[in-house]
Formats: sequence, C-alpha cells, structure tokens
Amino acid sequence: MATPMSSASTLSLHSGLPLANGTHYQSIMGALQYCTLTRPDIAFSVNKACQFMHSPTDSHWQVVKHILRYLAGSIDYGFFYQPSTDPTLLCYIDADWASCPNDRRITSAFCIFHGVNLISWSSSKQRVVSRSSTEFEYRSLANGTAELLWLRSLF
Repeated sequence: MATPMSSASTLSLHSGLPLANGTHYQSIMGALQYCTLTRPDIAFSVNKACQFMHSPTDSHWQVVKHILRYLAGSIDYGFFYQPSTDPTLLCYIDADWASCPNDRRITSAFCIFHGVNLISWSSSKQRVVSRSSTEFEYRSLANGTAELLWLRSLF
C-alpha cells in the first residue's frame, strides 16, 4: 500500500458488522500504537482506528489490514537524522474540523522540525467540542506552540 489509510475511508461506530471477537483487533491496535513511537507516518491512521477498540467492526478491521499492508511495504522506512548547522525550529500545525461523524470533534496534529530533522509530532482528538472554526484553529495552534516553546527552552 502506498499510504497508511485511504483518504476515501470514513469510519463511524455503525459502519460494518460487529466482529465476533474484538480481542484480536485490540491486541493488534496495541502493537500499532507502540509502532507509532518510531513511525509517525502511521500515527493519524492508528489514532483513527483506535477510536473503535470498544466495538470494532469488519470495516474497522479492513482499515487495520490496510495499515499492516502499508507497514509491510515500507519496512525500510525510518528516521535519518542529518547533522545540521541550522538551529531553526519549524512547526507545522493542522486541524480537521468535525471530521468524525460520531462526535464531531476536532483532530489536530503538529510536527516540529529542528533544521531538516523531525523531532516531535502529535495527532490527537480534542476533548471538547469547539463552537467555531476559529476557536478550533486557536486550540490547535496553542497545542503546537506549547510544544514548540518547551523544545525551545530545552535547547
């Protein structure tokens, strides 16, 4: 697979038929969560699939198999830290307004580079429902900025 998740797939609680035994799904999702520590390219997809661990369906299982196929095809991917004389910290922040059909919450993400090297990243669903697109953009910006300031103080 070329990507960890199809851009056309929209997951919801009621899509598909419930799995007879969800423990296998939960076990694999736990292993994939561990993989996200060194593979930020699957963080968003794993986050989406983990939202349904309490009641997985066959459509959720298809997404997990897609992630596993992507990992099998990208086994040689990894982090390559290059020496850099550029001390710049650069942060990219994005937010997805109400994309979850179940609770309409925001998924926000950021990644921070030191020179050309990725050093920090996050993708998470926010715990509160925002009233406007401006509010959720500010919340996402605040999360990324807090991490950026912490890293700056660390350096």
